[in-house]
Amino acid sequence: MRLIILGSGTSFGVPQIGCSCAVCVSTDPRDRRTRVAAVVETDAGARILIDTPPELRLQLISAGIPDIDAVLYTHDHADHVHGIDDLRAISARRGRLPVYGPADMLERLLQRFSYIFDEEMPRQPETPRPELSLIPLKPGIEVDIAGLRVPPLEFAHGRTRGFGYRFGALAYLTDVGAVPPAMVERLRGVQVLVVNALFEQPHPAHLSIPQAIELARAVGARRTLLTHLTHRHGHAELAARLPPGVEPAYDGLTIAF
Repeated sequence: MRLIILGSGTSFGVPQIGCSCAVCVSTDPRDRRTRVAAVVETDAGARILIDTPPELRLQLISAGIPDIDAVLYTHDHADHVHGIDDLRAISARRGRLPVYGPADMLERLLQRFSYIFDEEMPRQPETPRPELSLIPLKPGIEVDIAGLRVPPLEFAHGRTRGFGYRFGALAYLTDVGAVPPAMVERLRGVQVLVVNALFEQPHPAHLSIPQAIELARAVGARRTLLTHLTHRHGHAELAARLPPGVEPAYDGLTIAF
């Protein structure tokens, strides 16, 4: 199995518009963080895309990923879904793509992107649109996605809720505000943990960096990647002070396990 980090930044992205801080003007390519997304590639070669951020087209091209087999959504905030139209380049070649996510979130996608899902709207070859099949998920109920058994894990995200996912030895949690003890138990045994880490101080909708480190220790993951990173911390500076086994993710990072 492989994990490809397509994007590792917050909803603002890094560099942030109009900012000239040290991280935003950094020449370290690891400090250029597009909106958060990832691809999980199975041993059989199937690819599962997690979220469709605004930079999706550029992310897939940069990672050399020409095709995907399924889309898995965590929640419907703009930085996680507004690249959905880029899926038309994939569905045009392979046909309808299965799209999984929380049931209420998929209902909102139907409204927000009605031009994609309105079957009464005439489909014209000269103006293709993504061909997607929406498949709602229930918290804790495993589903087969591209040959993997994947349990959706529900977490609080501020006033809303979203899903994280476990793919065997990998757990992917982004936009998570709290991880209760029962969910820590569901995460035990993972080798690789990807988790959001926003600021040093607590945030109502995201884990802080200290909270993410505490979660990594509680879960016992061998390797923890911090994602959804802001421009407050450069990659090198943050990496230098994190404990062993915990590191900042960066766009393009690929690991096999």
